[in-house]
Amino acid sequence: MYALYDDAGKFLAGRVMSEADSSMQIELDSGKRVKVKTANVLLRFDKPAPAALIAAAQALAPEIDLDLAWEFAPEGEFGFADLAREYFSAQASVEQQAAALFRLFEAPHYFRRAGKGQFKKAPEDIVKAALLAIERKKQQALEIEAWAQELVEGRCPAAVTEQLYKILFKPDKNGPEYKAVVEAARRSQRAPLDLLKDAGAITSPYQFHWRRFLFEVFPKGHRFAAWEAPPITDELPLAAVQAFSIDDSQTTEIDDALSVTGLGSGTITFGVHIAAPGLALLPDSPLDKVARERLSTVYMPGGKITMLPDAVVQAYTLIEGRDCPAVSLYVRLDEATLAIQGSETRLERVPIAANLRHDKLDAFVTEASLSGEAPADYPFATELAFCHRLAKHLKAAREVVRGKPELFNRPDYSFKLERADGSSPDEPQGDETVRISERRRGAPLDLIVSEAMILANSTWGGWLGELGVPGIYRSQASLAPGVKVRMGVKPAPHAGMGVSQYTWATSPLRRYVDLVNQWQIIACARHGNTAALAAPFKPKDAMLFSIISGFDGAYSAYNSFQSGIERYWTMRWLEQNGVTELDAAVMKEGLVRADTLPLVFRALGCEPLPRGTRVRVRITGLDLLTLEVHASLVTALEDTVSSAPEGSEDDGDDEAAPEGLALAIAVDEPAGDAEAAPPANTP
Repeated sequence: MYALYDDAGKFLAGRVMSEADSSMQIELDSGKRVKVKTANVLLRFDKPAPAALIAAAQALAPEIDLDLAWEFAPEGEFGFADLAREYFSAQASVEQQAAALFRLFEAPHYFRRAGKGQFKKAPEDIVKAALLAIERKKQQALEIEAWAQELVEGRCPAAVTEQLYKILFKPDKNGPEYKAVVEAARRSQRAPLDLLKDAGAITSPYQFHWRRFLFEVFPKGHRFAAWEAPPITDELPLAAVQAFSIDDSQTTEIDDALSVTGLGSGTITFGVHIAAPGLALLPDSPLDKVARERLSTVYMPGGKITMLPDAVVQAYTLIEGRDCPAVSLYVRLDEATLAIQGSETRLERVPIAANLRHDKLDAFVTEASLSGEAPADYPFATELAFCHRLAKHLKAAREVVRGKPELFNRPDYSFKLERADGSSPDEPQGDETVRISERRRGAPLDLIVSEAMILANSTWGGWLGELGVPGIYRSQASLAPGVKVRMGVKPAPHAGMGVSQYTWATSPLRRYVDLVNQWQIIACARHGNTAALAAPFKPKDAMLFSIISGFDGAYSAYNSFQSGIERYWTMRWLEQNGVTELDAAVMKEGLVRADTLPLVFRALGCEPLPRGTRVRVRITGLDLLTLEVHASLVTALEDTVSSAPEGSEDDGDDEAAPEGLALAIAVDEPAGDAEAAPPANTP
């Protein structure tokens, strides 16, 4: 006697060795003996042998027409043997009965399981829906197969091209396009990125980086709808100053300007004037929601994505020749000692006499010209000389608080892109000629602007605290290694800056945090000691914490993109100029920093060299898609530089190895704190 039984959905058969009331012992063809509950035994038979029965039933099962079987099946519950007798004949053989069992069991879309060996017909609408789904799945499988084969053969299907960035970075792993790429990569034993590039899905490394950024950060698009700037309705007095701004020529978001009055009188009034979009843009207004969604302007060589629509920016930017609404900080100073005697904040219209430009004046505004040792043939020479004297004084005072000097060991770099005809592109395509120029940090004009902004941001931060008005602050507990700059809603010391408190409030056209702080400062200027009641954001306001969280994430993503795209253009510069060797300084673990370019990369052979060793390296390869520089040591140069001194900007954690392109697609088989202003190379 043999028996066929159900072992958790798997059908086995063997010889019955013994039988009790509720169980039997069965010996399988392997010789193994198992105890089986009688309720799990579905079929008893004398012949054929168990293995022959299962083989015959498995061969016969696919021949059973499910549509026909569904028509023949009774309406209520029925057993597989009942269906076999209806389908085959009243004397259905044991092989036919087993075949019916196997076929019913593997077709749940036609027959629902109602117990051991028992089934029930599925409703007709369920059957039709299931059959449609099965057909779709079948067609999708064929589609995946065809797409995978195309990719292996070096052609990219249109559907894959359209989903390229989603496949690589935010994939739907059940999507057919994703499955096709994974299957093609598995078959060809190639990395997905290489496979897609060779199949023509990626034709431009620059466009790849640009569109990836837009896909991840601006999935709804980065262009603005038509916007009109809301008017400022306040009756603002006209300031009795002639203010000037200091920016690069490409800058359109001119947030800040300076003024100096009272020279030669013994008391100087130093003015810091900040564009005032906060007088017109109100919290929770439509434009505020636009700014809150973006949180900051995104900078890149040759372009930018502004936080606010251009028409709005142009309405409030501090452009020369206009009386511009501004939030002004006036600091009174002793002309001889530069001791601060007091400060005042006003809401007013400020005459902007000039927009001075770094790139046109840096060569002329030097330490010598500012000190009177050389001619000063440029606008506002007298005012700039005072501003520079004040900036050096303020910096020295901050360094006393810091406990060590603030050193700038590395320059900033500016990128200029040119088309073949010499014009600047509106939107870079990646094949433009790139020119990289150096601007050493701490140059006179840089120092003037940065110290003025630090003075304004720290003064306003203290004022908000005195009046009990919350703001968004940046703080750093100490200069100990690993202590990061943090954002919070209460004033706290910023050790890196050497100030008692520090806000960001001087770039409201390009940073949302600054706009929020400007709203709070405006409330203080209007209401004084009762400002805490009138300010848009109250103490412990959950919205402030939400803004901080969102801003941190967005700012990090924007800076990461800017760094990556600057790396792309630096590598393009190497290509365009045929540079094969570079002088560099060893950092750590084989990383080197180029002497005259903003480029950190790994060079084989530099691993054992001590930090600070100057080397010459050979560029052996550039991958503009992964942004990897391949290089090897040529020689260690005779002169060396020491490790970065304590307190320098090299104390930061910006020396991590450049990362390769991180993809979200997986194949089973191998394949210092820039507080004062935006980066110098950004418009």
